[in-house]
Amino acid sequence: MLERGIKYFEEEINDGKTKQVTGEKAFFLYDTLGFPIDLTELMATEAGMLVDMNGFESEMAEQKQRSREARLAAKGLVGQRLELIAEQTAWLAGAGIAVTDDSFKYDWDKEVDATVKAIFTSNGFLQNDDVAKEGETVGIVLDKTSFYAEAGGQDTDLGTISFEGGELFINDVQTYGGYILHSGVISKGSISIGLRVTCQVDYSRRRDVAPNHSMTHVLNAALRNVLGEGCDQRGSQCNDEKLRFDFSYKTAMTVNQLRDIEDYVRDTIKKNLPVTAEVIPLADAKAIPGVRAMFGEVYPDPVRVVTIGDDCSVEFCGGTHISNTAEAEAFVLTEETAVAKGIRRITGLTRVAAVNAIEEGSKFKQLTSDLEAVDADATPDLDKQAGALRKRLDATEMSAALKSELRARIELVQKKGIEAKKRLLAGRVDKCLNDVNEVVQKALADGKSSLVLNVDIGADSKASQKVIKAVQKIAPEIAFMGISEEERGSGGKILCFAIVPDSLLKSSGLNASEWVGDVLGSIGGRGGGKPGSAQGQAETCDDVDALIANAQSFANRAVVIA
Repeated sequence: MLERGIKYFEEEINDGKTKQVTGEKAFFLYDTLGFPIDLTELMATEAGMLVDMNGFESEMAEQKQRSREARLAAKGLVGQRLELIAEQTAWLAGAGIAVTDDSFKYDWDKEVDATVKAIFTSNGFLQNDDVAKEGETVGIVLDKTSFYAEAGGQDTDLGTISFEGGELFINDVQTYGGYILHSGVISKGSISIGLRVTCQVDYSRRRDVAPNHSMTHVLNAALRNVLGEGCDQRGSQCNDEKLRFDFSYKTAMTVNQLRDIEDYVRDTIKKNLPVTAEVIPLADAKAIPGVRAMFGEVYPDPVRVVTIGDDCSVEFCGGTHISNTAEAEAFVLTEETAVAKGIRRITGLTRVAAVNAIEEGSKFKQLTSDLEAVDADATPDLDKQAGALRKRLDATEMSAALKSELRARIELVQKKGIEAKKRLLAGRVDKCLNDVNEVVQKALADGKSSLVLNVDIGADSKASQKVIKAVQKIAPEIAFMGISEEERGSGGKILCFAIVPDSLLKSSGLNASEWVGDVLGSIGGRGGGKPGSAQGQAETCDDVDALIANAQSFANRAVVIA
């Protein structure tokens, strides 16, 4: 990944003229190539450039919204996004509509009856006698709700709001000045102001969101435990798929640190610690020993305090949580990366997603062990097998610490395979040189002026020079072409190289560059060089014997024509 990012930076950005890395390109490096933003900043500084961090953050925000919309679309929850501005919340207050009572959001598995107080569309608020109909996207304000509005890094609740003769699918819940806007598409029926409705939260989904939120609190404690007090929370995001936690720290974490943090969270889950919440005066809350609060966040008074265990975690938080750490079931730290200078990001999984990631890790541990047990000298393609496993590993969601460990082990296997292949090739080259000596001596005795041989040296261009020197030593006046398959009988890559002595260059029409070009051109390859020496390759060749015959025929014609 880093190699791809460095290559892109050097080829597409660092042209010696550009003074700024655009936010779009910085985000492409980060999002598509997996290149940390702090490395982009470092390379930009070394090249005398700046990085448009505002543009980068804008791209990040847009990507977040696209991801959210994609998740909703995958669930069939589509519709136009609706938002209230200050003027509209002022209109609600002026109309005598009280802010929404959302105290029921902390309840579980309960339906809450409510009354529609206002209906908002892309054209503004509907009037008392207006009706929103089936298929329309609306945002409704209720007198009370059990839906959790997106806040504190926690994703919104999803679900339905049902009413007599109809239903509204809720795909977004946001709070504006105390007014909770429930947005979605009316799947059936029609909605009007004053309608009695029932809030039906998708609690099954919330049971995937809540452990992710609770584990960000545990993760916060784990980071302080492993890295020290210098790391402070800088943001978080929790949904039903994963958790994300941003924190201040200057360097990338080591594999041991990643493993220690992952183990801390897993141990906390195993301890079955209670997760409790209470609302207390802000001043009293701030006096709680070890309490954590989000940097720069403004908290209400009184404030809600969430506590995990006796001394694991105490934080100001308005989110929904599990009641016991055991409900998280499992935890996997899948990624640790930079998002800005001095800001790191951890991504993690809980529950079924974590269990699946652990199973994937176990599978790859076994695959890696199996590969390590392979006899390199008896397995010519071991390096390719290792490379293929490495690609599969990189694409798999699993423990970041385990992935790093397995990647290092696979790289050792790959190196072992390459070394074995070199030893095998050296033996093949030695045998090839002996064979070439015999055949060239016979060709010389028969008075031949050109010779084409199938030489077994793989696609090793250095070995081709050894063959050429051997030929020139025995028969300096013979035109010679060597054709070698990377893997014999594979139909794959072909190496072709040729020499034409000065005497034949002067007395015949044979030219090494034209010779190689004609031969490789017949199978879609390319080659070139000088009149006296040339080489090239083709990616595939189904019939090596026919290729050799074609090469010999070209040489014979050239010599005869001259």
